[in-house]
Amino acid sequence: MTEEKTKERTEEEVEGTNDVDPVEGNVVQVRKRKKKPHPRKNLQGGLVKVSLRQVRISPRKARLVLGLIKGKQVGEALNILRFTPKKGARLVEKLLLSGISAARERFNADTDALWVTGGWVDMGKTMMRYMPRAHGRATPIRKRSSHITLFLDEI
Repeated sequence: MTEEKTKERTEEEVEGTNDVDPVEGNVVQVRKRKKKPHPRKNLQGGLVKVSLRQVRISPRKARLVLGLIKGKQVGEALNILRFTPKKGARLVEKLLLSGISAARERFNADTDALWVTGGWVDMGKTMMRYMPRAHGRATPIRKRSSHITLFLDEI
């Protein structure tokens, strides 16, 4: 491309997607990166969002319980949790009751119309402890914690 054409195009095409190379003065096309949406941002809207943070349970074990109630009606979810013999079931049950109470107080929501629309379990802080072993060695013990988030909505 000749210099004359380059100079003519610079002022017109610099806006937006094109830019001028400072060394040679040529028009250079600039690609703008598209922002990828956060995988969990606005993923599950919902009437009420409740969360329990720094709970002393492994995320893997908590996810097991949360998977049982996703997409269920609140009454059915409570029954499932009450008869599930796991520590995570007690924690998620408390969280669900808190969400029901919040929906009732803040939005005058009908308890029978509430559904568990979604939720997730994130990893919290991990406490490191050490166990003495033979020959003066020590092996690490990881005491994991979780952040449990639950979404309730009227459908």
